[in-house]
Amino acid sequence: MPETIPPIKAFDRYEPVKVTHPKSGIAVYDLGQNFAGWPEIEVSGPHGSSLKLIAGELLDANGFVTQRSANGHPNSQNSFTYVLKGGSVERWHPRFSYYGFRYVQVEEAGAPLPVIHHLDGRFLHDAAEIDGHFTSSNELLNRIHTLINRAMLSNMVSVLTDCPHREKLGWLEQTHLAGTSLMYNYDLSALYAKMADDMEDAQLANGLVPDIAPEFTVFENGFRDSPEWGTAVILSPWTAYQFYGDINLLRSHYDSMARYLAYLKSRAQGHLLTYGLGDWYDIGPGAPGVSQLTSTGLTATAIYYQSLTTMSRIAILLGHADDAAKYASEAGEVKIAFNAHFFHSETNRYDKGSQTANAMPLVIGLVPEEHRKAVLTNLVADIRSHNNHVTAGDIGFHYVVRALTDGGRSDVLYDMLMRTDKPSYGYQLAHGATTLTEAWDANPESSQNHFMLGHAEEWFYRGLAGIDFDLTRDQDSRILIHPAIVGDVKSVSATFQSVLGKIESGWSRSGDTLRMDISVPATATIILPAGYSKSITVNGHALEDEKNLHLVQGVNGPGCVVPQGTYHFELRR
Repeated sequence: MPETIPPIKAFDRYEPVKVTHPKSGIAVYDLGQNFAGWPEIEVSGPHGSSLKLIAGELLDANGFVTQRSANGHPNSQNSFTYVLKGGSVERWHPRFSYYGFRYVQVEEAGAPLPVIHHLDGRFLHDAAEIDGHFTSSNELLNRIHTLINRAMLSNMVSVLTDCPHREKLGWLEQTHLAGTSLMYNYDLSALYAKMADDMEDAQLANGLVPDIAPEFTVFENGFRDSPEWGTAVILSPWTAYQFYGDINLLRSHYDSMARYLAYLKSRAQGHLLTYGLGDWYDIGPGAPGVSQLTSTGLTATAIYYQSLTTMSRIAILLGHADDAAKYASEAGEVKIAFNAHFFHSETNRYDKGSQTANAMPLVIGLVPEEHRKAVLTNLVADIRSHNNHVTAGDIGFHYVVRALTDGGRSDVLYDMLMRTDKPSYGYQLAHGATTLTEAWDANPESSQNHFMLGHAEEWFYRGLAGIDFDLTRDQDSRILIHPAIVGDVKSVSATFQSVLGKIESGWSRSGDTLRMDISVPATATIILPAGYSKSITVNGHALEDEKNLHLVQGVNGPGCVVPQGTYHFELRR
């Protein structure tokens, strides 16, 4: 078959920032950045002499490279060996393998010894087009943005891997949970089409979609069959459709989606699913792993409901009216069962009241309308009670970010991202992380290069810059601009190259004045931030006098529908 996705290429070159010699005959090179790639050497020496290169993310207490973050063992290290042909200076790098590392330990062998003239590292990842740029006046937010992006790129190698060393497997939950975060930054239309093929190829005869695709190895129990992972067969193509509008992606995999929903229905008991990994790597009293703070049935059933409602929308788009009605009806039954089992109306909490338990129903649409405000209040209260720390894991944090953003509580997200004690992004950075780590506390026993907890990236674009893009909405609101003005952030600037054209959104504030510069390639709705209503002008004219726009009323303040163009707003409070 012809290649369908961008090729893997070598990009950034990292030079050593430090070289140490923990033992005679051993040199350790610190390249200053954790990344996916290979070491490259320039060496000379006699024929038959050799070098052994051990790459890793961390150093041990004695200054040697350790692979413990990749579950490595001293007696079974991943290493590269180069045997010299002799003569002139030779330049070499691995051709058929790559690894995740920051440090390279070079061990010389043979006599006389070869001479190392230079060593550096090359960053390998898919040659995806860059679609987005984000920056702000807040240096910590900028560093978090870079931390997440480096992990995304490190794990963008033909599939979306979990890590570039230990497994290199395409765990599927991140394809839909982090889909929006990824697509704001990179054009992944071809990759998502390819991954949809992978999922259908991996699907079993009974409809089960394994947790990984391609299924290079076969796991057991929740590691093979967890609804939050398998439902990527529906939610990942849907996320891609929201960004790229390719209906053929939905059409070509519709039967596969339907077979997976039939499989979930066969596993349900009273319309509830009670198996799987749940909110993987949440922060509870025990070591991270299977969900601790949220019942497995809550995340599994919630994602089941989300898949049914999404499938109903897909069926309508494809002209399958009977299927749409069937899935909507099944979703209604799941919603009734879910709320009967998990919702405590007297306290307005779901399940055990965890961040994940309250956020997922809010985002997915399971909360009765009259209780939504109270459930959001409880979500915020739980975050505040943890001193603005996250407790949600791999599944739940995506929904926490969405619930707070859509609920108008970006101030809470800002407070969470400003933490520098554990667990937090800031703690990872303070302890030397250069890519997002697997565990919130940067545990050295866990991978130091995962992007599964990188959902704050979506907030940088959808929340702070306010670029909310969704091709499934009505034409006037496919592009929705609604920036969040929070904390001590003085300015934000973001661009997004959508399939409709380039979207730009930036704002700055000084004293009582807020300035917004927005450029849209098509009709868009702009909702102005609350609190700045004393005086509003657009392109030098009073808002109500500008003839090229149509005034609308947002939840918290005025807004307008504008045609293609560039707009400069000045607002005062």
